[in-house]
Amino acid sequence: MARAFKWLLPHPYLSILLAVIWTVLQNEISAGMVVFGVLLGIVIPRMTSIWWPDTPEGIHIPRMISYGFIVIWDIMVANVQVAWIVLTVPNAKLKPAWVVVPLDLRQPEAITVLAGTITLTPGTVSSDFSESGHSLLVHVLHTDDPDGIVDGIKNRYERRLKEIFR
Repeated sequence: MARAFKWLLPHPYLSILLAVIWTVLQNEISAGMVVFGVLLGIVIPRMTSIWWPDTPEGIHIPRMISYGFIVIWDIMVANVQVAWIVLTVPNAKLKPAWVVVPLDLRQPEAITVLAGTITLTPGTVSSDFSESGHSLLVHVLHTDDPDGIVDGIKNRYERRLKEIFR
């Protein structure tokens, strides 16, 4: 029974998330749209499961939700900061920087979430991942303290991701 369930729903949390997102994005909630959302939640993870050979184990969902709120907050704050930089700092005074963030994370999923978080936050972009898998190259729009950027990424995001992906 468990094997059949795993075959049908290889990623149950993704299935639930897809069904909920589909239903919420509709202008009005109807039984048909809920059923269609559930079908999408079953079909999409099933069709893409061949590209997910190793499902991460032991993800701490409440911490992931908390992490999501932190990222949303940081995106809003960074939008204001980038707007302020664009409006007040002349191009000649901008101090862009490339910073190398050494990684303690080893799970590919956790590293992907970290790189995505950095790229989603305005003013920073994840550019490259070292072949050894031990560092991430990040471009910063404007900073006086590149080491502070590295410390911020490690303390604000990587530390939390290590708790999420045990």
